[in-house]
Amino acid sequence: MINVIVDAFGGDNAPDAVVEGSIMAVQNLGIKVTLVGNEKKIHEIAEKNNYSLVGLDVVHAETVIDVHEDPKSILKSRKDCSMAVGFQLLRDGKGDAFVSAGSTGALLMGATFIAKRLKGIKRAALSPLLPTETGYMILLDGGANIDCSPEALLQFAVMGSAYMEKVMNITSPRVGLLNIGTEDTKGRDLEKDTYKLLSEAPVNFVGNIEARELPFGKCDVLVTDGYSGNIALKLYEGMGLYFAGVLKGMLKKNVKTKIAASLLMGEVKDFKKKMDYSEVGGAVMLGIAGTVIKAHGSSDAKAFYNAIRQAKECVDGGITDQISLYLDSQKGGNDVD
Repeated sequence: MINVIVDAFGGDNAPDAVVEGSIMAVQNLGIKVTLVGNEKKIHEIAEKNNYSLVGLDVVHAETVIDVHEDPKSILKSRKDCSMAVGFQLLRDGKGDAFVSAGSTGALLMGATFIAKRLKGIKRAALSPLLPTETGYMILLDGGANIDCSPEALLQFAVMGSAYMEKVMNITSPRVGLLNIGTEDTKGRDLEKDTYKLLSEAPVNFVGNIEARELPFGKCDVLVTDGYSGNIALKLYEGMGLYFAGVLKGMLKKNVKTKIAASLLMGEVKDFKKKMDYSEVGGAVMLGIAGTVIKAHGSSDAKAFYNAIRQAKECVDGGITDQISLYLDSQKGGNDVD
């Protein structure tokens, strides 16, 4: 049975929302969950809400790493925090996946230096799923690596393709390179050199993708450095919120628009659901020796449930094995610290 390790004290709504979401996952997904955090507080929450902890294990962790702390403290002064202990369990084979809504910086440090990267992987990539007109697109990197080499972006393309094929069930996922133009001569040296690598790589490369094309599903896997990727991600999120607010105002403007809203309510709810991060789960940290999911910091119980579901799907799809198989087929791939 798949065992998902969950940081019970990571996120704005922890630990209550984490415990509730974990219980939902055990009841509906046929998995086991190991909650990591202050054991006494977890049992108090269960007792207060009359929750059954059947199917859940609790591993005590003394402290919590704050989002404002130096991410490196997870390796030193915060070795006993819930996130660090969770990564130690993953590293030691005590679980199949790890989920946390805690500090992104600390998560990257813990994933890289406690759980460790897969052999041959240069950089682990934070990989959020973004909604498009045709479905979903995975973005690598969403902000974990500000500076990247063309070789790292090539690995992002391979890892993203593996995820979209094995988890999202897309045959031969289309890989696009984020750039300021579609011509192969556009961009910095990073984009030009990456374009050449992707053109010769065993992925379905469809060329450069401009930012304005992202919502229209021009690719399934979008690769870029973490600096550009995080800007694209935040703009995407902001425009989604802006559009939702404008639409709400339009539909509530007067009697006529309210009548129109009642007729369109089903479509509006479908659109809202697709744009809702809590429906997706979180951003998978690809390139780690074990499945790691970064849930949104403001995740509620539903979002934690979906993050755990996403972790299960990654394990079921054998994502780390698929990435390792590709790396093993390439000669000369060495781990880079």
